[in-house]
Amino acid sequence: MKNPIIAAVAFDGISPFHLSVPCLVFGADRTRLGLPRFDFRVCAMEEGPIHTDAGLSIVVPHDFSALDEADIVIIPSWKDLDAPLAAPFKEALQGAHRRGALIVGLCLGTFAIAGTGLLAGRKATTHWAYADQLQALHPDIEINADVLYVDDGDIITSAGVAAGLDCCLHIVRARYGAEAALRLARHVVLSPHRQGGQAQFIERPLAPTPNADRFAKALDDVRATLGEAHSLDSVSDAAGLTRRTFTRRFQKATGTSFGDWLADQRVALAQRLLEQTDKSMDMVAFEAGFGSATSLRQHFAARLKTSPMQYRREFSKTAGALSAA
Repeated sequence: MKNPIIAAVAFDGISPFHLSVPCLVFGADRTRLGLPRFDFRVCAMEEGPIHTDAGLSIVVPHDFSALDEADIVIIPSWKDLDAPLAAPFKEALQGAHRRGALIVGLCLGTFAIAGTGLLAGRKATTHWAYADQLQALHPDIEINADVLYVDDGDIITSAGVAAGLDCCLHIVRARYGAEAALRLARHVVLSPHRQGGQAQFIERPLAPTPNADRFAKALDDVRATLGEAHSLDSVSDAAGLTRRTFTRRFQKATGTSFGDWLADQRVALAQRLLEQTDKSMDMVAFEAGFGSATSLRQHFAARLKTSPMQYRREFSKTAGALSAA
């Protein structure tokens, strides 16, 4: 089996920080984490060194012909947002999409995909500060400026830099399983899983306090006991906060509700159990805190667009390789 080909698009004036996002996730040998060896290629239309906005220059080894074979094409940012795409790049992206490649726009990279017409009538996101401009330029796109990333099947778009990392981890998780994505996140010291529907802008506490420490411990305790019942009131009490204060602080800290966060944590645990064990669906549902296989199936359908059984068929083959890594 050939190595998956990942093509990241660079251009004159790119931010090296944005370009580093796909490089971090796909550009190194991660085989010991249970991932394939990616054939990672940075490509550009311009010949010669690429100048960055940080004063660095980059020698890019590939031109846009790299997109002809790519399984995943990533545009990590973009410039000249209201200018038409250069014809060679537009044709290369459209051709990659017709071939069945996954097209990914990180941050302002969504503008480049929009310029091809591939997002017409579809859902997408971008950096919240540029969402209105994207909507004005492309009124036929359904833009959600409040989320981290939007997976619309064969096209995925994300918000700013941190959300781009979440988006790339989401791709790893969707293609290679939750355990592989978790190991990768730990290896590069990233949050292991943030759902695409989380808010882009999240307030953070300015300084640790005794209550903040107790708040964090309460969430750690929930993560460690997902198979048990956890209500908003019980976790609020454990955090030493009123229900209202806990809800407000939780939203600021995570960008989502406690109920959605808890369901996400349970789905992630169920994914790992399905990958790594041969436990029955009822037992997986019980250990992950869903109570019944029916509830487990409902949450998988809502969040992963698949069934637990189908997920196990797709990813249980990796369990042996992962445990040996």
